[in-house]
Amino acid sequence: MPLRDHFRPPLADKRRWDVLHGQWPAMIVQRLFPLLPERYYAGPSVHLSHSFEVDIGAMDEGDAEPSDSGAYQDTGGGVAVQTRPTVTPVPTLTVETEWPDQEEYEVRIYDEDRGGRLVAAIEIVSPANKDRPESRKAFVAKCAAMLQQDVCVSIVDVVTVKQFNLYAELMELLDRTDPALKPEPPAVSAVTLRGRKHPKKKSQLDVWFYPLAIGQPLPALPLWLDVDLPVMLDLEGSYEDACKVLRIA
Repeated sequence: MPLRDHFRPPLADKRRWDVLHGQWPAMIVQRLFPLLPERYYAGPSVHLSHSFEVDIGAMDEGDAEPSDSGAYQDTGGGVAVQTRPTVTPVPTLTVETEWPDQEEYEVRIYDEDRGGRLVAAIEIVSPANKDRPESRKAFVAKCAAMLQQDVCVSIVDVVTVKQFNLYAELMELLDRTDPALKPEPPAVSAVTLRGRKHPKKKSQLDVWFYPLAIGQPLPALPLWLDVDLPVMLDLEGSYEDACKVLRIA
């Protein structure tokens, strides 16, 4: 079955979009399991922003009174030893700040033969990743950092209510352009990116970009586990698996 619009009625009135986003990574892992060589393993990860708050006041209760900086203690051997100062200096600057929301719905693939090294990541975009400039910058910076570490990155964006394309903003961060994004980047899309380093010439970035559309099937995405080791992710199959489990018609 084709891609639905999970963010607008009538479907949005029956099923919350985050129910799909929470289930989809598990279905992707299930689809990947028979495809991955034995040394590789995949795991889903869901992280929601502002999920809890720490009571700083409670942490401060019972703290001992700080001793004077530079105090000396007798070790019992007749030698006075200067203790480590327990009073921290005053900060040189204090400003108000608000960290951008970092919701994560993702699948990560690791190589156990290389000490559990991260080799590929599938990022399922949420509305919070697209709603503010700082959130978009944080998302694309994360993807760029993984690409710089030779991690293959796939970005799956089915969020129809935010007219931003994070792949386009990632390319802008890298100071590159993709003709497929003109004249206007699509609001929903799927893309895989992988970097390739060369000892005698500039590094290259390979891209597999697919615009998405409501009512159309999802593409298969290549995932690169190593330089010459790809597997194909049946994105449509994992999406339908998630919809079936959640009884999304």
